[in-house]
Amino acid sequence: MDKDTGGRPLTDYPRPSVAVDTALLTLDAENGLVVLEVRRNTGRGWALPGTFLHEGERLADAVDRSLRVKANVAGLRPRQLQVFDDPARDDRGWVLSVAHVAVVRADALASRFADRTRLAPVLSPGRLPYDHADIIGRAMAHIRARYADHPDPDRLLGEEFTLRELRLAHEAVLGDALQRDTFRRAMEPHLVATGRMTAGGRGRPAELFRRAAG
Repeated sequence: MDKDTGGRPLTDYPRPSVAVDTALLTLDAENGLVVLEVRRNTGRGWALPGTFLHEGERLADAVDRSLRVKANVAGLRPRQLQVFDDPARDDRGWVLSVAHVAVVRADALASRFADRTRLAPVLSPGRLPYDHADIIGRAMAHIRARYADHPDPDRLLGEEFTLRELRLAHEAVLGDALQRDTFRRAMEPHLVATGRMTAGGRGRPAELFRRAAG
């Protein structure tokens, strides 16, 4: 039997359950930055997609399983965000949550269960259980730091985009209006002009850019 350095059997220590919860964010044309929520098993209320870790299971596999089973979303690679370890966070018992975050294009969620999921604005996600609102807040702080200095690092836009499209995406993430000239100066060192212009839309054609390598 394995023991600690003092000779006490490891089985003497109480063990918490371990869960994973994911803040899955995307852009919505009407509501800006939104978060995926799933209907709770009780049939009442909404929550972030999550599940308990199975014995011998990796965290990433548990995240994939929860998204697939509860939302019918697959093929994503959420990043570990933070461990939420308040002993009183879950009224069912002592449960640690390893929170994850992913920022994806809207088409990555095209297969989601229409009747069991919804996209809620991150600033008004509704009444959520446990500390899921705190997880969303931490996820927002994380991605806002990523978007502060680099052009759309999570690729909410396609490979090519106009400066206006880029600025609007950053405004949705940051939750604030950005001065156009200041934004352009900050982003241009990280962009490469494609030499092409937009076509087919109303107004003057706009120059297309892509992200610089590295």
